[in-house]
Amino acid sequence: MKKNSIITSLVLLFSLALCSSAFAQNTSTPNDSRRMQTQVASGQKMKVQGTVITRDANSFTLRDTAGAEMTVQLTGSTKIEEKKSNPFRGSKKYTADQVIRGLFVEVEGRGDASGALAADKIKFSTDAQRIAVSINSQVAPVESRLGTAEGRLAEAEQNAQRLSGQVEELSQVANLAKGGAAAAQKSADQALEGVSMTNERITSLDDFEEKKTTTVNFKVGSAVLTPEAKTMLDELATQAKNERGFVLEVRGFASSDGSTNLNDRLSERRAQAVVRYLAQQQQIPLRRIILPFGYGAAIPVADNATLEGRKQNRRVEVKMLVNRGLTSPVNVNRATETTTSQRNDEKK
Repeated sequence: MKKNSIITSLVLLFSLALCSSAFAQNTSTPNDSRRMQTQVASGQKMKVQGTVITRDANSFTLRDTAGAEMTVQLTGSTKIEEKKSNPFRGSKKYTADQVIRGLFVEVEGRGDASGALAADKIKFSTDAQRIAVSINSQVAPVESRLGTAEGRLAEAEQNAQRLSGQVEELSQVANLAKGGAAAAQKSADQALEGVSMTNERITSLDDFEEKKTTTVNFKVGSAVLTPEAKTMLDELATQAKNERGFVLEVRGFASSDGSTNLNDRLSERRAQAVVRYLAQQQQIPLRRIILPFGYGAAIPVADNATLEGRKQNRRVEVKMLVNRGLTSPVNVNRATETTTSQRNDEKK
């Protein structure tokens, strides 16, 4: 029961990753669990747009619209202000504390000696700030619950380390006894392999990889699923049911047609329509669906100035993510090689 409780808490962690992908762990291609950081040449002037993925005291990680990530440094001279649509009033001024995870920003600056982008100016819209605040308010309870799970994992790792030390001591004593050296060596190696496998499995419990993304589109002002959309969701659900440790991220969007409030509500209705279909028609458990959210007209994938662009922006994105700790096989040979190498070093 304790193991199931830990895994359930860690599944909820993905809501960080997300929510745009802000949250997060490290969203990557199916074959790469870590994104390469984009390096900016020293002195190079750059203007980039993207979403804040992680936030530190004086810097943050930005993922641009192409999926690349870079470090942005905040300095005492960095100007942070509103990206306004009304030319007849002044821009609001913001503080560095208001640059939070999930915020879609526009950054202008130059590369510094460390390869990061030193920000001269940061702009973001009021809508983008409201969305980021909403995301963070939903993620905070998940992070709180995660703290308990992390404590249990830390305790498990400490126990594994103590067990490793005990096995090592036993192996040394056995090797001194006549006729028992070979048997003791074999037993110790097997025990250490088990410890290494356990450590790898525990470490991977909060690591997810994107397995499949399905995008369904809607008609103007509508939150009704088309037959084509239902077929695409059926295919996704069928594949998900064959996976272990999967979760689904559902994000609704709208085009720029209509008011902001209307688009916010419409995008939420579209996300809920997809969740309801998956739950009712495909019997996907709700615990497998992470924080469905409507982003309104924010984060467009195409130009809202064109008919085709607005058609593409009227969408719901469904991402299937799989837990690496439950699905990826542990490399037993690598654990054996590591144990043998450690013993050879000690003999030298």
